[in-house]
Amino acid sequence: MSRATHAAASPVLRYFSSIGAALDGLDVFLRDDNSPLYQHELVARTVVPYLARLAASFDSWRNRLDFSDKFRISRADSGFPVYQNVLELEKDRRSAESRLDAIPDPETLRADMADFILRHKAFPKELQDRLAERLYLETIRDGSFFTPFVLPETIKVSVNPKTGRPFYVTHWGVFDGSATLPMIYSVVVEDSTPDMVQTLVGKDGKLNRDVDIPLPVGGLLNPALARAFDQWAEANSAFSLTPATVAANMDEQFETLHPKQLRRIVLGPFYSAGITQNNDTVSAILNEVGEAENAWLLSWTIQDIYSKHERPGRKGLWSSSPPREEFHIETDDLEAARMGVSSYEKHALIPHEAYQALYAAGQTDAVFAGYKTHIVSGGHVISDV
Repeated sequence: MSRATHAAASPVLRYFSSIGAALDGLDVFLRDDNSPLYQHELVARTVVPYLARLAASFDSWRNRLDFSDKFRISRADSGFPVYQNVLELEKDRRSAESRLDAIPDPETLRADMADFILRHKAFPKELQDRLAERLYLETIRDGSFFTPFVLPETIKVSVNPKTGRPFYVTHWGVFDGSATLPMIYSVVVEDSTPDMVQTLVGKDGKLNRDVDIPLPVGGLLNPALARAFDQWAEANSAFSLTPATVAANMDEQFETLHPKQLRRIVLGPFYSAGITQNNDTVSAILNEVGEAENAWLLSWTIQDIYSKHERPGRKGLWSSSPPREEFHIETDDLEAARMGVSSYEKHALIPHEAYQALYAAGQTDAVFAGYKTHIVSGGHVISDV
């Protein structure tokens, strides 16, 4: 049975077919110079590596099905795999070498399978599973996946001429276990640590050209704070926390780090025909679309919180306080206030065939209200329809 036919016959493989097509479409969208996301500095450059990690995770989960039927999806909520799958993939990656040592090489297994068939006139299911497991472990041992927590990385460094401080653009990833949503964080943060100011800021008030910084750099650029920043990011990136709370927590914990803008990109929900049940209207219409590659809808939200003012620090005889940021929350927008953000954008990506089905049913206005809509068609993405 071909993979395409098998995908049509199996709901789980149909899901993998549709999520694969969705991630491919999002990758095309992000790499397009005319993409609306290029209006946001560094958004595409930040997101693409995480998208590659997510695609690698799905490829590995798909391969795991060849010898294990344990795979669950958050059908009624996010449409993404449940957290246990993320944990198991990371566990498998860590134990791959030791498990491979206990499994014969592929040539031996194939010879044993041929011998089994000749002697027993039956299919060697157990040997086939061991071969599939070995091939799976070989592909994941050096893999880069969307793990529960992807360590921070600094991709830009410059100097704010107004404050004379160096600033960094640093990002990290989190797969939230409760909401079953992959999320990407990035922050523009100024650093007033005296050693970093002296090292990175030249006499002209610009970035010191004598300092070689081979970007990207693993972790926060400030080595004295990098480990603490990693620990903070892992503990303060849950979906249940608003971006305003995340930024305020950073500002509170690090006296010499001053977050000026924090962005959270939440991937999902994802809608797949015959699998997800997170929207009855969308599900009913997607079920009418024939091919799994065209029967999906992927949404994501970009949330931003920025500092409107830095309250100066105070040094006194009896007490002192460091500088603190005052973050802007757009209270005139109820959705922004609920999210705890200065601004936000909601996006939806959908194949042309599925969009046509929604349009024919008269549901496009209801489904895409408040969203920037992008249609995948013929290897291209059409926006602002």
